[in-house]
Amino acid sequence: MADEPSNGELGRLIQSLRDDVREDLGNLNGRLDAVVPRDVYTIEKEQIASRVTALETQREKDTDRVTATRRWMIGVVITVVIALLPYLAMTVKGAGA
Repeated sequence: MADEPSNGELGRLIQSLRDDVREDLGNLNGRLDAVVPRDVYTIEKEQIASRVTALETQREKDTDRVTATRRWMIGVVITVVIALLPYLAMTVKGAGA
């Protein structure tokens, strides 16, 4: 009989067990509050995917615009040089004479 707990000890053990279970359930509820529902996750994922697609499209347009600008600038420089060649040739001939 000495090995058997008293009613008071049993009551304290049961109360301690209840407190542990309440604490564990409270922790679990806290974690569940941080979980995003599946439908919200799906919507957010779709929105992010559409934003990434839009950014990629804009990046491609910007790249095309930069390429076109570079080509235009090179064309302008070549045109100016070609336009100035006769003047420079005449200047060099005139200076050499």
